[in-house]
Amino acid sequence: MSTAREALSVKSQVSKEEWKTRVNLAACYRLIAMHGWDDLIFTHISARVPGSDEHFLINAYGLLFEEMTASSLVKVNLDGEIVLETPYFVNPAGFTIHSAVHAARPDAGCVLHTHTKAGVAVSAQADGLLPISQISLFPFSALSYHDYEGIALNEEEKPRLVADLGSNNFLILRNHGLLAVGATIPDAFLYMYALETACQTQLMAQSSGAELTLINPAIVSGIKAQIEAVLKGMGGDLAWPGLLRKLDRHDSSYRD
Repeated sequence: MSTAREALSVKSQVSKEEWKTRVNLAACYRLIAMHGWDDLIFTHISARVPGSDEHFLINAYGLLFEEMTASSLVKVNLDGEIVLETPYFVNPAGFTIHSAVHAARPDAGCVLHTHTKAGVAVSAQADGLLPISQISLFPFSALSYHDYEGIALNEEEKPRLVADLGSNNFLILRNHGLLAVGATIPDAFLYMYALETACQTQLMAQSSGAELTLINPAIVSGIKAQIEAVLKGMGGDLAWPGLLRKLDRHDSSYRD
């Protein structure tokens, strides 16, 4: 497989809107790697291509998240079929979950899935995520669970996964990992940041052996309105420009 830097730019072959989405999605992959949430070449982030066609962008299978560029992203349809010539290919198991969510949720501009140690550890706990920290309240505003059914290759699992997710933006995949759905790439990243940080915090608190204090249920139930008032959603658009500046200082090749 050729490396991402060897790939020819596709900028001239796509619309300005698609190119912007490609740059943001490549940035999201790099940020996931920067935070240590990647899993070698496994797990995926997908984004809907602006326009009337049901097309989506996903990572080239075999590239590390830290290698992802705007041009190396692969454009596929809902069946996972490649619709723009590329030297790369995709992981069919990887797009199974994503295609199910994109098909059922027109508002799903981005679907982000991880296998972090903290996320998998909390997904294996019978009580799942606990309301023990302020950051945990953000996922609690729209959180679902989906039971493990094996490696995601079974088309019959799709309707059950979609039903469990419903209209929520956070999904804990039991014994598997975490999933965040956002209208935009910045929002999906911020959702995952909140969910992942909540899982890490929970494990740290549990490791102390001390008795945990749960947040008042009345506060948990009212968090959605508070989030809307304070952060205008999850604040993706507010944080994203700074995150891109951080990436550019580190390595701006994701824009290629």
